[in-house]
Amino acid sequence: MNSDLPGKTALRQELLRARRLLSEDDVRDASAVLARRALELPELAKAGTVAAYVSVGREPGTRALLDTLRERGVRVLLPVLLPDNDLDWAAYEGAERLVRAGRGLLEPEGARLGVDAVLQARVVLLPGLAVDGRGMRLGRGGGSYDRVLGRLERAGAEARADAGAVLAVLLYDHEVVGRVPEEPHDRPVHVVVTPGGTRRFGSA
Repeated sequence: MNSDLPGKTALRQELLRARRLLSEDDVRDASAVLARRALELPELAKAGTVAAYVSVGREPGTRALLDTLRERGVRVLLPVLLPDNDLDWAAYEGAERLVRAGRGLLEPEGARLGVDAVLQARVVLLPGLAVDGRGMRLGRGGGSYDRVLGRLERAGAEARADAGAVLAVLLYDHEVVGRVPEEPHDRPVHVVVTPGGTRRFGSA
């Protein structure tokens, strides 16, 4: 799925331009603060399994967070991009076990666990470019996480109301915007973490 609203495309381009203006120091400093703030989330403190991703380029950094979670004994699942743009998953076993994949991504080289492995996660950290006051998230437009969110939603509907995963996104402060254009398949996140603080949406 790669359909897009014109408003999404324009906002995405604007936010990507702003990220390209960030210095390496900006990204490194924000990464340290984001890791600290994310680790304050009670959901992460209680989670045995977390689904996350490896930040690349000027994305809000996840590396320090991944390492700290792993050191705490949390099982961290990372995505592996499939040819059809869906996501398989593999366990994070340290930075030295990451390999370069297509589109500049870094993926774990360990055993593939299947597309449904994400359903084991208590918290799912989603990449994004923006979120608005309703929790609607703007992704990069490839559609991979639309499939993941659909899978999580179906699994949550079949389980208890309190059994679903908490959806979180890490962003820079200016990426919390007034409104993200939405499509019928879009789903809100529960919490956004920025260097400036944490904001929750609806019920997590």
